Amino acid sequence: MDKFVIEGPSTLSGSLEVGGSKNTALPLMAAAILAEGETTVTNVPDLRDVHTLSKVIRVTGPDVTVAPDDHTVTIDASTVDQPVAPYELVKKMRASFYMLGALIGRCGQARVSLPGGCAWGPRPVDLHIEGMKQFGAEIELDEGYVVAKARGGRLEGGTFRMEPSSVGATVNLLLGAVTARGGSRIENAAMEPDVVAFGEALKEMGAQIDGLGTRTIEIQGVDGLDPIRVRNTPDRIEMGTFMILAAMAGESGKPFRITNGNHEHLGQAFKDYFRGTGVNVEYTNDGAIVTPPESLTPVSIRTETYPGFPTDLQAQWTVMLATADGEATVTDTIYDDRFKHIPELQRLGIDVSVNGNAATVRGGAKIKGAQVMSTDLRASVSLVMAGIVAEGRTDVLRIYHLDRGYENLAEKLRAAGATIKREQYDEFAEPSIQK
Repeated sequence: MDKFVIEGPSTLSGSLEVGGSKNTALPLMAAAILAEGETTVTNVPDLRDVHTLSKVIRVTGPDVTVAPDDHTVTIDASTVDQPVAPYELVKKMRASFYMLGALIGRCGQARVSLPGGCAWGPRPVDLHIEGMKQFGAEIELDEGYVVAKARGGRLEGGTFRMEPSSVGATVNLLLGAVTARGGSRIENAAMEPDVVAFGEALKEMGAQIDGLGTRTIEIQGVDGLDPIRVRNTPDRIEMGTFMILAAMAGESGKPFRITNGNHEHLGQAFKDYFRGTGVNVEYTNDGAIVTPPESLTPVSIRTETYPGFPTDLQAQWTVMLATADGEATVTDTIYDDRFKHIPELQRLGIDVSVNGNAATVRGGAKIKGAQVMSTDLRASVSLVMAGIVAEGRTDVLRIYHLDRGYENLAEKLRAAGATIKREQYDEFAEPSIQK
């Protein structure tokens, strides 16, 4: 198993480059199944999840070519003859459940394993299943699989209101509805840029969709879609992560550049909170320039669905607050069990406590290197960020979580001045104990 070894503290300088969005690339790959022919997605990050979904898609029949050096995935869906997504692959990643909508949309039927994914908090697929039923699918559960069939080979269409709003369910319902016989409506739909970019790609393929970026999406089913070549969007969560890291670990008064990002995808709430810390930020056509202040002002945040503060950035914000002068609170209204990184941060000396769905951070405590363990994707990167500003050595274990969402993170951070390397270790080795 691999870990990161970080020697701190480090002061970062220069720039960090944002990669392609995993959260948009995976739905785009699933959408390729809907079109008979060859679809190419560019600006795709070289991540474990991309390779996992590629394997899932291959099982169903298409040829998939992943070119990591070119950040390109090509899917020839001329043949889709096995509408099955097996447990052995789907258990590794929740986004594999997009195969439900994609296979119903292309084949009129699907047998998809219930998903796995990050180890924190329940993220049920009830909305996906109930939405498909409202759109005309007959669904039953069979030994851990969702077995779905559209009468006559195509969904009828219908109306479904999501409570709460869900990115994953919005994507899945779009995949199924674009080839339905009739019209469909998704109410309380997700408004995230990932969903909008995905929906725009479906429209380019020939889908008839109105209302992207609003709470109500209307779809009129078409007989089929056409293959396209489409560029994936930049990763807004990676951009936000790098901005937070620059604010807490950059040199006071010295500009730090974030490149290849799209600041409009961050949402206004994040921008407002971030500026409130005293950081000087200039947004550019391809990213942002962040200039850290002498001292960060602690700003309490509350996560909300887009355009609110992203839940995927709250762990990173927590670490930044530990370097600020004062006390602030991080409240997560999206998931009620997303603070498993807090005990690990405490091991590093960060003064933080949890009460319900809120974490209170008292900045100014000395951060010292320690051995810590990743529990999920965003928690992992928060531990790396803490290690960069900690005194001494920090070992971040189980970084396979990080590999799901950040491409070449160690290399990027080293280029910006961090002392970080990747090493193998034995998870089950007996510790050496000095008497």
